[in-house]
Amino acid sequence: MPRPSLQYMLERLIALPSVSSVSPQWDMGNRALMDELAQWCMDAGFRVEVLPLPGEPARANLVATLGHGPGGLVLAGHTDTVPCDPDRWSQDPFRAEVRDGRLYGLGSCDMKSFLALALEATADLDPGRLRQPLVILATADEESSMAGARALADSGRPLGRHAVIGEPTGLRPVRMHKGMLMEGVQVTGQAGHSSDPRLGNSALEGMHRVMKALLDWREALQASHRNEAFAVPVPTLNLGAIRGGDNPNRICGECELHLDLRPLPGMDPAQLRATLEARVAAALEASGLEHRVFRLIPGVPPLETPADAPVVRAAEALTGSPAGAVAFGTEAPFLQRLGMDVVILGPGDIAQAHQPDEFLAMDRIPPTLEILRGLIRRFCLAQESGAD
Repeated sequence: MPRPSLQYMLERLIALPSVSSVSPQWDMGNRALMDELAQWCMDAGFRVEVLPLPGEPARANLVATLGHGPGGLVLAGHTDTVPCDPDRWSQDPFRAEVRDGRLYGLGSCDMKSFLALALEATADLDPGRLRQPLVILATADEESSMAGARALADSGRPLGRHAVIGEPTGLRPVRMHKGMLMEGVQVTGQAGHSSDPRLGNSALEGMHRVMKALLDWREALQASHRNEAFAVPVPTLNLGAIRGGDNPNRICGECELHLDLRPLPGMDPAQLRATLEARVAAALEASGLEHRVFRLIPGVPPLETPADAPVVRAAEALTGSPAGAVAFGTEAPFLQRLGMDVVILGPGDIAQAHQPDEFLAMDRIPPTLEILRGLIRRFCLAQESGAD
């Protein structure tokens, strides 16, 4: 079959729902989208593998390879989107619409468009000239569990040496991002009648001591860790949700706190979790209260790609912008586990992501294609070496 046009690919990717969510009522698979993307890649001459996630036949990753050998370039993106509220959109979120120089639709910015642009960048590519392989990688469930990227990392299968993930960065390269830990703390006491405190042991009062200990820990973390490359240059710890008790005249028997911790590159998530457990235990010592610290999500490690990595230097040269840092997490740390140097670089803007009337500015498309073609020339057509 002939290669589809860029316009057709953009329209179809937006039209095919692929929402992922931690809430089951919104969550869905990505196989319909992935099967269509696989056909486009095959039509373009790629060798294509659709890899269902373990125990999840409705969700899959895609690895499309042009050329042979180790090394080469991986152009990566996730196929899923966050849920949306259609009533808050001025149009159908699943219909691509161009107006006022913008492409509107769910996933237009974050980040279905990048997959179409990656494939379009190969339109005039002669596979016979490739010295190193080119891989288009599409993943599942980035917006919820990152299960697709985790499955790839767990497989240990090498995909390439250099990678670009097309998350929305406004065409400015990013080589660092914070990690993301979301943890829960449960304190269990003894309910009783409030008229006599001897009848119970308040979990709510115990959680008050825990919260004080965590806020003190936040101060210590921010005093000892700082990176001026980030707009918020310190690690953040947010006490985001709490629930406990059921009536004013009843001693609270159970209380639960949910928190969000965003570590800087160089901070070890495992050590942070161990310190969290120790801080909670110390706060409740000799209180008679029981506690449990648990993960709300598996978490995402922080990212730091070396400033002198060839893919960083190439992205800086092609965009004219120095590689920076962002606060949001990506799949990059999982690709790093497979031996890749990773840059985050995409045409969208994070301000438009996860918003009603999400859009991609149409004037970002030509420079994105030029940047991608430049990266392909650098890492797939030129002889691979450590030099720029």
